[in-house]
Amino acid sequence: MRKNITVFCGSADDCPEAYLDAAEELGRLIAKQGRTLVYGSGMVGLMGRVAKGAIEEGGFVVGINVECYRDFPPYPGTGELLMAKTISERKNLLMERGDAYIALPGGVGTLDELMEVWAVIQAGLLDRPMALLNVNHYYDGLLMQLERAYQDKLLKEKDYRRLISAPDPETLLRLMDEQ
Repeated sequence: MRKNITVFCGSADDCPEAYLDAAEELGRLIAKQGRTLVYGSGMVGLMGRVAKGAIEEGGFVVGINVECYRDFPPYPGTGELLMAKTISERKNLLMERGDAYIALPGGVGTLDELMEVWAVIQAGLLDRPMALLNVNHYYDGLLMQLERAYQDKLLKEKDYRRLISAPDPETLLRLMDEQ
C-alpha cells in the first residue's frame, strides 16, 4: 500500500459539485486506509475539500504552501505545514513527500504538477504510480491526446501505460496499489 498520497487539484470553489464531492471522498478514503494526504495546503476548492475529508476522518495531512500564497491558510487541522519559496520548490516538495500521485480536476497548475511528475518518472528519477481521478470524464480529452501521442510513437508504451485512470477514488487507489 502506498502510504503518502500527493494530490494535485484545483482551488476553485465554483467548479461542479461532483468534483468537490469526489475530492472529499478521496480524502476520507486516504484517511480510512491509514494513508497520509500530501497536498498544496489550500483551504478552498478541491484542495480544501480533499483536506476536509481526510481530517474529518482522522487522517494526517501535510500541506505544502508557497510564500506568494502565504495569506491563504491551510485547512484547519492540517498536521504539518511546509513553506516553499517558489512554485518549483513547492512541486519538488510535493513530489518528494509522495509515494504516489493523484490529479483531481484542476487547471493549469494541476496539469503542470502532473506533467512534471510524469517527466521525472519518465527520466527514471522516480518510480512511483501516478493517476487521474477522472470524475465525470474530466480528463477524457487529455487521455485522448496521450493515446494519440502513443499511437504516433511520441510516447513510449511503458510511459503511456504508467498513467492510471479511474472514475472513483476506491478503484483508483486499488489500481495504484497494484502497480
